[in-house]
Amino acid sequence: MILEQTVDRKRNYREDKLSESPTRSILKSVSWRVLGTIDTIIISWVVTGEVSVAFSIGSIELVTKMVLYFFHERIWNTIKWGKR
Repeated sequence: MILEQTVDRKRNYREDKLSESPTRSILKSVSWRVLGTIDTIIISWVVTGEVSVAFSIGSIELVTKMVLYFFHERIWNTIKWGKR
């Protein structure tokens, strides 16, 4: 129901752009990635007991997840399902 309301309200890029600026979307993406990396560092620290290892894992995860997300989005952009 919520998804349908969101899709109905945002029928094109111009309308979507008016509801949320691209800069806001970028900042939300960055803040989410930072939060996810902090989570990974904490979990890695608990599992390994080593802060340096935890930061190494978090650093690698930060880069690999951004790259994976980029390709994930590009692939989804080629899929017609669910688009109007």
